[in-house]
Amino acid sequence: MILIGLTGSIGMGKSTTTAMFADLGAVIWNADDAVHRLYARGGAAVEPVGAAFPGVIVDGAVDRARLAQALGRDDMAFRRLEAIVHPLVAQGRSADLAAARTAGVELAVLDIPLLFETGGDAAVDAVVVVSADPAIQAERVLSRPGMTRERLEAILARQTPDAEKRARADFVIDTGRGLDAARAQVAAVVAVVRDPAWISVRDQPRTLSPGDEPRH
Repeated sequence: MILIGLTGSIGMGKSTTTAMFADLGAVIWNADDAVHRLYARGGAAVEPVGAAFPGVIVDGAVDRARLAQALGRDDMAFRRLEAIVHPLVAQGRSADLAAARTAGVELAVLDIPLLFETGGDAAVDAVVVVSADPAIQAERVLSRPGMTRERLEAILARQTPDAEKRARADFVIDTGRGLDAARAQVAAVVAVVRDPAWISVRDQPRTLSPGDEPRH
């Protein structure tokens, strides 16, 4: 089974790009969905998160708004949370991928916003970074309800910079040129990684445009 790690900063178009991979037959594993399951009633993270951050559990589940308030902008608090949640996410991912292999899945995409931050890039066959011009990114994010420039900057401060992500990628999908262009880039990536002769070269990221020949 080929594993693609897909990541990108907030507002870059990860969800839309992931759906394009799914349209081409890839099985999708989403880290955010996994966290939601862990925070839900009966989830494995509820008890330890509640112990670490008193008052954030409501009706047997982690209340994300209360958790956000408890975290504030305290880097140490974020580290405590990550120390709880990241291992649980990794355990779930391993189990899900084992089941996919057993089922004969040929291509899986791991949608992980903090792929580089958690070292997940070392466990995949290829890294795809979803990117766009900073002005487009800001326009997308600031159009969301309740989002402010200050909050956006706080989120970006906790993420690996886009330029570094691009430099560490096997492939860069530019979502700033429209859906058709993005679909063509995704199709080219799938064609390349399915080629048995392809070898990951992380220090030579490339953006695949409509009409480009897949390179390896």
